Amino acid sequence: MSTLAWSPLTEGDLPALASLARACLATDGGLPTLGDEPMLRRFFLSDAGIGGRDETGDLVAVAGVFLDGTGRRTATGMVHPSSRNQGHSHELVAWCREHSGGSLLRVVAETTSADSEALAAEIGLRRTFAEHVMRHDLIGIPIVRPPVGVTRLPYAVESAGLFHTAYSRSFADRPGFPGTPQEEWLGFLVEDEEFLGEDSRVVLDQSGEPVAFVTLSECWIDQVGVVPDWRGRRLGAHLVARSLSALARRGCEQAWLAVNVDNPAHDLYLRLGFVDDGLRARYEATLH
Repeated sequence: MSTLAWSPLTEGDLPALASLARACLATDGGLPTLGDEPMLRRFFLSDAGIGGRDETGDLVAVAGVFLDGTGRRTATGMVHPSSRNQGHSHELVAWCREHSGGSLLRVVAETTSADSEALAAEIGLRRTFAEHVMRHDLIGIPIVRPPVGVTRLPYAVESAGLFHTAYSRSFADRPGFPGTPQEEWLGFLVEDEEFLGEDSRVVLDQSGEPVAFVTLSECWIDQVGVVPDWRGRRLGAHLVARSLSALARRGCEQAWLAVNVDNPAHDLYLRLGFVDDGLRARYEATLH
C-alpha cells in the first residue's frame, strides 16, 4: 500500500483537480462537466477539501465537504484509477466524516465505478438517485418526422407558460415529481447562461394544447417530456432527433443527456444512437 502526503486543497490545485477528474471520467464515465472549474470549485474549494499526493507529487486522491443547494452538508471524492484498492478511499471517508460533524449523511458522485458502489454499501450508504450519462457523437443523426397536425414553437416570453404546462403534464406521473411552480421553473431556465431558448421547442396539438417539450443548453439535451396521451407516437423521438441536428449545427462535437436509471426513455435514446457513458449518483446514510 502506498502512502500519500495529505494537505488541504487550494486554488493552485485546480489544474491538478481537473486532470484527476478527466482521468476518472476517461475510465468510468460520468458527468463531463466534473472536470470544469465551476464544479471543481464548488465541490473541493467552497468549504473544506483534502488532497493526497503520491511519491511523484501527483494529486491522486481528493475529497471535499460542501453545502448543497438545500444547505445540507455533503461529501464527494475521487481516486485516480491507477491508485485504487490501496486504502485511500477509506482515508477519504474518515476525513469526510470528521468534517461532516462525525457522520457521513450524504454523498454526491458525478462519476462512479463498481468500487465506489461497493464502498458506499460498505460504509452504510444507500443509493437514492442515479442517472445514466449518455453521449451521442452526432454521426448518423436519425430523421424522425413529427406527427401530423402539431405545431412547434421555440422558447420566448409568449411561449414560456406553454413550456411549463408541457413540463408539468409530462412528468406529473413520475414518482417524486416536485411540481415546480411556473415562475421558479422558468427562472431555472433563463438564469442558465447556456440555455438555448431558440433551439428548445414546445409542441402544441391542433387545439393549441401543449403535448411535449424539449429544452437545450450548450451541447446538452436537458429535459424531454411528452404528455401521457401522446406517448407512443414517436413525438419524443422526433424532438430528440431534431435537437441533435440543432446542436450539430451549433458546432457541438458531441451531444449529452442524463436519464434516470428507471426511466424507460433510456431505451429510446439508445435506439437514437446514444451510448451510455457512465453513471452519476447520490447516496445517503441508512438510518435505523
